[in-house]
Amino acid sequence: MTDSTVHVRYLVDDVQSAIDFYTTHLGFEPITTVLPAFADVRRGNLRLLLSGPASSAGRPMPDGRVPHPGGWNRIHLIVADLDTEVARLRAAGVPFRNDVVTGPGGRQIVLDDPAGNPVELFQPAGA
Repeated sequence: MTDSTVHVRYLVDDVQSAIDFYTTHLGFEPITTVLPAFADVRRGNLRLLLSGPASSAGRPMPDGRVPHPGGWNRIHLIVADLDTEVARLRAAGVPFRNDVVTGPGGRQIVLDDPAGNPVELFQPAGA
């Protein structure tokens, strides 16, 4: 790892399902696997830490709250052809939260990993 590596932790329900999802559908490569608690995968300078319920990141907080997957914060992956990626992922049964949205900076869509964590696919304007 270098200072240019970005590290993002996602809480997941099933670490193996998360590994399979990110490596099969989104071009990540596995780094470390310690089932059932933890794994990490890499795509370019992004290291995604996949923490299951048995991981230290999944332990309850002092006030009793239990960390869980989901929410709206997300990783943002740039793609060259959004329509092709959406078609490929829909054909593979990947669930999407919305339809493609166009804004001043480009086009985007949000999909869910197996634990319900969002991933944004983004095609910059003019690409």
